[in-house]
Amino acid sequence: MSKTTDNLKEAFAGESQANRKYLAFAKKADKEGYKHAAKLFRAAAAAETIHAHAHFDALNGVGSTEENLREAIGGETHEFQSMYPPMIEDAVADGEKKAERSFRLANEVEKIHAELYTKALDNLEKSEDVAIHVCSVCGYTVEGDAPDECPVCKAKKQAFFEVE
Repeated sequence: MSKTTDNLKEAFAGESQANRKYLAFAKKADKEGYKHAAKLFRAAAAAETIHAHAHFDALNGVGSTEENLREAIGGETHEFQSMYPPMIEDAVADGEKKAERSFRLANEVEKIHAELYTKALDNLEKSEDVAIHVCSVCGYTVEGDAPDECPVCKAKKQAFFEVE
């Protein structure tokens, strides 16, 4: 692997993290009533996404939809099988309840993502466009209508949003 490839991977990770961080900052600025600061954070987040996509493209990171689904299944499976379980254990050992909850919710949802990707891969040629809803509390993702209560975090139906 070349130094440039390593640099592209590092830049992709950094830009991706900056995007998410700036969106969290924008949400806080909105809550505090700082409309311009929130807009600036969202603008910078959009710019960071452009940078991340350019770096990922330079890495030839996007394959066919079939290849991308297989990659996504592998990533989600790694998260719920290997990544999150020791993180949950560490959070319990450290008495970090908020981190433990965050890890546990994500771990449960990653299993569902792997299932949804597997279903999409299995039905790629005959798939139909159906509504997809995401719980804004834990990220639970469901095809079709949002449930009355999230099966992962127990949030009410109003916590779900439809993905376009």
